[in-house]
Amino acid sequence: MSTQNPQVATGPFAEPTPLGLIGLAVGCAALTPIAFGMPLTPSGLETAAMFCLLFGGGCQFLAGMMCFANRNLHGGTLLTAFSLNWVMNWWALKQIAAGVIPDHGIVLAVDVLFLVVFVMMMWVFGFFSKLLFFLLLDIVLLFVFRIANAVLQTQMFALPVAVCTVGLALLALWIAFGMLANPVAGRAVFPFPGPMYSPRAPKS
Repeated sequence: MSTQNPQVATGPFAEPTPLGLIGLAVGCAALTPIAFGMPLTPSGLETAAMFCLLFGGGCQFLAGMMCFANRNLHGGTLLTAFSLNWVMNWWALKQIAAGVIPDHGIVLAVDVLFLVVFVMMMWVFGFFSKLLFFLLLDIVLLFVFRIANAVLQTQMFALPVAVCTVGLALLALWIAFGMLANPVAGRAVFPFPGPMYSPRAPKS
């Protein structure tokens, strides 16, 4: 993932990050009715599952592979790993639509691991952009609330999960639109703040 000018090729492919971020936003949109507790039929769950698979999973996987081909380690790692999590969302929704609930303990264990991964990625992406830092912070908070619900066996944090889902979609769209529109407009239509912090200067 990069905030460089998407018109400037840094590898065999054009900058793929906007594709991955738009896919992320569509996946979040598909999950938003579920996150806000709206009753869904098996047909509704199946519909959301396909959006998660095609956009959350497909767009991010494609973007991740293109990032790796462009020698973008950080973007490739984040987008590819997250894309496979969206495939799991697709599978979980399919299972729920069929009346089968995914195992609570296994899902909780993986969510805890994802939380650790995303905390690390949040810190790393802070060296690139404040927007990317806050995008990852949103994901971290989402997993914190999900884990709290699972551990406490409550839905007390269902609304914060839903708010984080919407916020994630909006942040993803802002970054994607900035990368697509700013170079064409010749100005920061969608402002991109600089890094959250700078790397330590090498000792002389």
